[in-house]
Amino acid sequence: MTDFITPVEQESTPSIVAEKLRQAIAYGELVPGTQLGEAELARRFGVSRGPLREGMQRLTQEGLLIAIRNRGVFVNTMDSGEIRDMYLAREAIERTASRQILQGDYAGAGDALLAVVDEMAAARDLDEVSEADMRFHEVLVELAGSPRLSRLHQTFLVETRMCVHALADTYDAATDRVNEHRALAGAIRSGDVALTDKLMLAHMEDAVDRLIARLPAG
Repeated sequence: MTDFITPVEQESTPSIVAEKLRQAIAYGELVPGTQLGEAELARRFGVSRGPLREGMQRLTQEGLLIAIRNRGVFVNTMDSGEIRDMYLAREAIERTASRQILQGDYAGAGDALLAVVDEMAAARDLDEVSEADMRFHEVLVELAGSPRLSRLHQTFLVETRMCVHALADTYDAATDRVNEHRALAGAIRSGDVALTDKLMLAHMEDAVDRLIARLPAG
């Protein structure tokens, strides 16, 4: 029988490298299409190429990096199919979370979401708007009180951040983005099930359309 109760090992160097790369991708330091140079990254991380390669391999398995034979390793660029699939999964999670919220203290949940919208409205730049956007959706799922839904949502965290930051320059004004989230939070606060679901669907579909419109033609 396998013995699972063994001494806990400290986090490995490849794990640390993978997490740092994951965050660099999530926050746009490494944008889609960027080629990763092993020598430069190893120097910046202060590690040898072995742990770096292992960390990069983990992100390749997650789909955040892509290895192209005879060319190298690149930050994955999401095509229209991947964007649609990503939002299909998010839609399933966030619509379910919304329905769960509306069966409980929806007024309190609405107030919590409106507080995040106020942060978005007070943001000083597009990056802050995007971070508040991200918090809105994280808080929404957390308010459902389902650890499993939250864990599922966390698996899309990096891709979600990539998409949210990419949306920043697709709005004519930041107020459009604020108003969209305020309307959704208001529907939740009022306990309106039909309106909440309608606005959530519209919100997701609008994001998909904006992201796909940014993709190169062809």
